[in-house]
Amino acid sequence: MELKDGQSRDTAVTFVAANQDEFRMTTTAPTAGLQLRSLVKPSGELELSLQTVTLSPPGQDEVMVRIEASPINPSDIGLLFGAADISSARRSGTPAEPILTAPIAEAAMGSMAGRLNVSLPVGNEGAGVVVAAGASADARALLGKTVAVLGGAMYAQYRVLPADQCLVLPPDATPAEGASCFVNPLTALGMVETMRREGHTALVHTAAASNLGQMLNRICQQDGIALVNIVRKPDQVAVLKSIGAQYVCDSSSASFLQDLTEALIATGATLAFDATGGGKLAGQILGCMEAALNRTAKAYSRYGSTTHKQVYLYGGLDTRPTEFIRNFGMAWGMGGWLLFPFLQKIGPQAALTLKQRVAAELKTTFASHYAGELSMAEALQPEWIAVYGQRATGAKYLINPHRR
Repeated sequence: MELKDGQSRDTAVTFVAANQDEFRMTTTAPTAGLQLRSLVKPSGELELSLQTVTLSPPGQDEVMVRIEASPINPSDIGLLFGAADISSARRSGTPAEPILTAPIAEAAMGSMAGRLNVSLPVGNEGAGVVVAAGASADARALLGKTVAVLGGAMYAQYRVLPADQCLVLPPDATPAEGASCFVNPLTALGMVETMRREGHTALVHTAAASNLGQMLNRICQQDGIALVNIVRKPDQVAVLKSIGAQYVCDSSSASFLQDLTEALIATGATLAFDATGGGKLAGQILGCMEAALNRTAKAYSRYGSTTHKQVYLYGGLDTRPTEFIRNFGMAWGMGGWLLFPFLQKIGPQAALTLKQRVAAELKTTFASHYAGELSMAEALQPEWIAVYGQRATGAKYLINPHRR
């Protein structure tokens, strides 16, 4: 559907959807809206822009959601900026539709080969109000409801997507409260589910004072699971202790490895999820797991403990190469873990069970906290990028696509 001459993106048009029983329903929906997009050019330049995109009316089993809140997650930042040197970014365009450009080093262009000249929408998840629906009963039942959605392209004023990708929020929940319903909550629940499915009994988590880390603490406290938290600053120890965390180890402390080993002896944790990715931390965790197991071993083995120890790297807060010294025997593993492949692996019914728990405990276990709210135009201002681009604990921001 193309815009007619003189028609603005805020104009609503009437459309008709029909189902197989010839039921006809008439409603209104916007025909266009702003969307934030990321483009890598062959010349070695990243271009971020706000573009007006045409909106198609919802199909039979689809709805249109007016997006009112979408978090800036680390995974979103990775797609948003790619390999660009964002500290050298330049802003142009207009205040309403700005353009941000940043250079990409020649050595980094190889990693960008798959997205050259492809303008990509950004934003994994968000929440808003259903303003239009297709003809199916499931779609029409969502009209006027506040929903959380997962499906990409959420840094946009409107999003059309299948009705079954919507999670209806409690009647008293706001879009801001539901904006982070999926990535962090399902990641935290996925860690616990992975632990159970792989036969472990306790967990280790790094960067543990984050929104996700605090959620994981609340889950483990509710479910009676021992959790070892690793943080990078003394004040983060205080944050976790204040919410009831029992085992918190500060990696900046001179006694870190000893403290971690003692916590692993106390909990028996043999599974870790590492948000940092780079550096020596993953290897240190495996080494301390081995030391903890050997402390209680009944007999010596030159091959180390026979108990399998596993570290999953699920983030990249530390961009250095992953380094480790093999001082943890032969029964170990180090690999990657991502939410979406995990959800596909467990199947739709198991995934639905996890989502239902998130909705039921939205304001308690899965409550998120934000440092502030930005418009899409503000999100392209270098001074704001310098703040949220740090990916610092306690500095997560929301984008409100309708904020002026």
